[in-house]
Amino acid sequence: MKVIDIAQELKENSYPGRGIIIGKSADGKNAVTAYFIMGRSVNSRNRVFTETEDGIKTEAFDPSKLTDPHLIIYSPVRVLGNKTIVTNGDQTDTIYELMDKQFSFEQALRTREYEDDAPNYTPRISGIMHIENGLFNYAMSILKSDDGNPDSVHRFTYSYYTPINGEGHFIHTYMGDGNPLPSFEGEPKKLAIPNDIDEFTNTLWNNLNDDNKVSLFVRYIDIETGKPVSKIVNKNVK
Repeated sequence: MKVIDIAQELKENSYPGRGIIIGKSADGKNAVTAYFIMGRSVNSRNRVFTETEDGIKTEAFDPSKLTDPHLIIYSPVRVLGNKTIVTNGDQTDTIYELMDKQFSFEQALRTREYEDDAPNYTPRISGIMHIENGLFNYAMSILKSDDGNPDSVHRFTYSYYTPINGEGHFIHTYMGDGNPLPSFEGEPKKLAIPNDIDEFTNTLWNNLNDDNKVSLFVRYIDIETGKPVSKIVNKNVK
């Protein structure tokens, strides 16, 4: 699979929607994830990421302007033991709760489908990172309609064992802007992951569309110790 230039990839797509990146730093020391959100409406753009005890959540930047919390207020990142869950919706909680009951990542997602936001039927994208005894693996999932037909749900899971140093994968909700918005197609895209969290954060944030970007979260987790370092960038700042 061709390795994309993530800066160019983001720059050329004005509306990838929400995106998840998971991979391994070039030196092999860190498990890496990033999650970003974008918005076209006032309601979607009126958000920030805030830290929680076990991850992050979305919140209204100006609560007086929040018109509909459905599908935009959720916890994108939660940690369950040695697993870090990253998703674009409230399926984060579904995965957390069912994996806590010994369900697998894939089994948990079989209880969910694409978002109920006709006519877009936005895909639900999810990722899970597993770090144990100095080893790291991850999986990514997309639940989507059949080319916009809500009568059929397609479920794809991609598992990455013994990830290569400096490589990661990128999955997002939309192929680009449109009405209705066209769902992501194909496998997660391969990209290079640098060692430096600031470099990676800046590359992602600076190449997301200025009008549509809302928030970005990046986390590097030391594979040997499990210690995380995180960065949050919000367009809306007080």
